[in-house]
Parts: sequence; C-alpha cells; structure tokens
Amino acid sequence: MTMADTASHFVRDLPEQARTLFPGVIVAVIVAITAQFLADHYEAPAMLMALLLGIAVAFLGDEGKTVAGIGFAARTVLRMGIAFLGVRISFDLMAGLGIEIVLLVIGGVLATIAFGLAISRLFGHGWRFAFLTAGSVAICGASAAMAIAAILPRDDKSEQRLIFTVLGVTVLSTVAMIAYPILVTKLDLGDTAGGIFLGATIHDVAQVVGAGFSLSENAGDTATLVKLIRVSMLAPVVLIGALLIRAFADAPADGKRPPLLPFFVIGFLILATLNSLGLIPTLVADLMSQASRWMLLIAIAAVGMKTNLKRVLAVGGPAIALLVTETLFIAGLILAGITYFA
Repeated sequence: MTMADTASHFVRDLPEQARTLFPGVIVAVIVAITAQFLADHYEAPAMLMALLLGIAVAFLGDEGKTVAGIGFAARTVLRMGIAFLGVRISFDLMAGLGIEIVLLVIGGVLATIAFGLAISRLFGHGWRFAFLTAGSVAICGASAAMAIAAILPRDDKSEQRLIFTVLGVTVLSTVAMIAYPILVTKLDLGDTAGGIFLGATIHDVAQVVGAGFSLSENAGDTATLVKLIRVSMLAPVVLIGALLIRAFADAPADGKRPPLLPFFVIGFLILATLNSLGLIPTLVADLMSQASRWMLLIAIAAVGMKTNLKRVLAVGGPAIALLVTETLFIAGLILAGITYFA
C-alpha cells in the first residue's frame, strides 16, 4: 500500500473515528469545564478538581460508548498539551536571572531525581515509581508526572502509580502555596530570593504564581520565571529517560517499548526554540499556552475516569513518605543554594 493509499484510508475513516471518540472526549471536556468552574469560584486547584471529578464518574471509563474517547483524551490530548507547553519557554528571559541561579535550579531538578532514585528502595518502591514521583516534584508537578508516565514501560500498576503521583504532588503543591510564603517571610529572604525559592520548589505552575504574587509583584514575576526554567527541563529529562529506559530496562510483557523520541518532546522543543527566537507572535503564544492548560485539564479528567480508586489507595504510607521526602529535599537544597549565593 502506498503512502497515498494510506492517507486516503485515513481520511475516509476519519468521520467514523470521530464518531467513536466523540462521546468520551466530550465527557472529559465537560468534567474539565466543571473543574475549572469550581477552581475559579472556590479557589481550589483545577487539576485536583478535574482528577477528583473524573474519579467520581470512573464507571464511564470501564464500559460503553465513552471508553474509546476517554482513552484518546488520556493519551493523545495529554501529549498535545505537553507539546504546547513549549510556547511558555523563552531562553532570553531565563538568561536575565544570572547563570548561578539558572544552574542552581537545573541542579535542583537533577539532584532531586537522583535523590528519589537513590532512596526509593528504602520506601519499598522501584525505579519506575521513583522516577515518576521525583520527576514530578523536581519539574512541574502533574504535567511532568503525565509526561514521564508516557515513556515508562507499562505494567498492571502504571495507572495506579500515575494517579497517586498526580494526587500527591497536587496536594503538596497546594500546601506549599500556603506554607512557603510564610516561610519566606519568616526567613526574611526578600522579594527576589523569595521568588526564586518559590519558583524552584513548588510543584505546579498555578501554585507558584499564587504563592509568588501573594508576596509581591516582583516576587511573583521572579517565581514564575524560575518555574519556567524547571518546565524547560521537562523535554530533556523525558528524552534522556526514554533513551535510558530503552537501553537498560527490561522489555515490558507486551513487548512494546516507549518510543525512542516521543512526538510530544519533539513538539515541545520545536515550540520552545521558535518562541525563544521570537518567531511565534505573542497572541498565538498566549492562545497556545491556554490551549495547553485546557488539554492537560481534559487529559487529567480522562485519567481520573480510567482510575480504580481502591488500587490507588493501596499504594500506602511509604509512597506518601517518599513523595514528602523528595519535596523536603528540593526545598532544603534550593534554600541552601540561595543562602550560599546570597
């Protein structure tokens, strides 16, 4: 079959595919919109609301006409959302922080991942869960968890680990949004150093923004910029992780290995480069950034609908302890680094 024949079949089958996927996708969209409404009116994290609402209607992901579309939203829409995150990256803005701070933030990301991998056995967990939790703590919370999960070899606990990690980092990020500004004030770090600390330690972007601007505009701007440095580490960490997994990890039971170069990583890097070169108009970049946020919200709602809550809760106390330990590690490391460079 020629490439033209393949394209012809794809176009011909597209209406049927759309009809198959539509019920599940539209349910995920409705859950995401509801989650955003609750977040806007009750000051709750939208990601957490989407996940919890998705879990509440998890029966939709088990059987019926919605199954295919929910699976599509949890996989393809997720990867598109991660790719679109690249428009948030601008290397010129990052350079304005100074090489010491940039290296501190990058070092904090890498050290946290290494730390999680090193101590995971002490908590009774293997390298998959360690990479998932440490990567989400180190980079950008739920978004990083979903990106890393996409390259991990799948087993019967994959969904369980992902849901637990998304829940855990979202809750910890919310706690940090409240507690860390108080800590910054107590330690008298000032707006710039305080913004660096908040941006380099809080897991999710939204909570970083909330915590930073609760101190001052300068702290908010600094925290957001520092956070974007961590977000920019998503693509290289996922890429290197995928290469190492293919080279050294045992093949999964179904024989399917993660792709050598995930398309969402390529998209992320291309968009980050184009934005850094000023080739993406501001309006387009803003629209793509908003699209990314909605795609991730829809995806996490779909992931919730594919969840078996009993299996998630079965992860247990040691998993919580591991996640908290990784969170405290990056906070202590960054605070020590700020103190040293000050």
